Amino acid sequence: MTGTDASSSDPLPDSPSGSSPGTPSFRLAYVPGVTPSKWVRIWHERLPDVPLTLHAVTPAEAFGALREGAADAGLVRLPVDGDDLSAIPLYTETTVVVVPKDHLFAEVEQVSAEDLADELVLHPLDDTLGWERPPGRPAFERPATTADAVELVAAGVGLLAVPQSLARLHHRKDLTYRTLDGVPQSRVALSWPAADEAPDLVEEFIGIVRGRTVNSTRGRRAEERKGQKEQKPAKSGKPAKTGSGSRTAGRPAARKGGGTSGRGAGGSGSARGGRSGKPRRRS
Repeated sequence: MTGTDASSSDPLPDSPSGSSPGTPSFRLAYVPGVTPSKWVRIWHERLPDVPLTLHAVTPAEAFGALREGAADAGLVRLPVDGDDLSAIPLYTETTVVVVPKDHLFAEVEQVSAEDLADELVLHPLDDTLGWERPPGRPAFERPATTADAVELVAAGVGLLAVPQSLARLHHRKDLTYRTLDGVPQSRVALSWPAADEAPDLVEEFIGIVRGRTVNSTRGRRAEERKGQKEQKPAKSGKPAKTGSGSRTAGRPAARKGGGTSGRGAGGSGSARGGRSGKPRRRS
């Protein structure tokens, strides 16, 4: 495949260990192809006192991990399989077709679903695109995993349609991929157990993945700032001065034209615009 995903090759921070039972922590599950490294780094910068633990899960395991309490939130692929989980979509991935480098499709930039009509297209059991009917000719047997399907493509047995991140994850020198048009696309979302309000740490992570700044991030830190503001006494305004103590008391009204009470009407501050300087010569 051409190129590699910078985020996928970026090592994830090590999962913290040694935290005491009373220490707050955040457990994040993520499915293959999704790389949370950027968001994890921001978390460590903003909440260095709250450990974040990463759990790599398969798409089939992701929702169970949330329901069973093995993770506080998860980066998953939509759709969510129940009303007991909340989710916010984050982004939509481009769908690509994985082909051998010497395949005819490697000579073009993009391929349509109709172009696959005569091709054997593999449909692994862990497929994430939710096909109603995959394009091309079906294989006699479905591969168990996407990784198995990639091996078959490398062996010259069929092609494979997957989200671009999975094509990059299973990179091989003898394979490449091209954009596939007119087919479903995978959507990545952040999901967590449904509740009237998201837990504070989940709300913190929502702010991070949505790109909120530190000042706009809601959740535990926002509540702390709110509490600090409420504890501060309200500022008392200074009463306006009146009578003889006022700045304007006792001053004569300014003359129109900018003159003062000590000058006559013909002075330099007269109604001719208040200009000073040499008089104009008469011809």
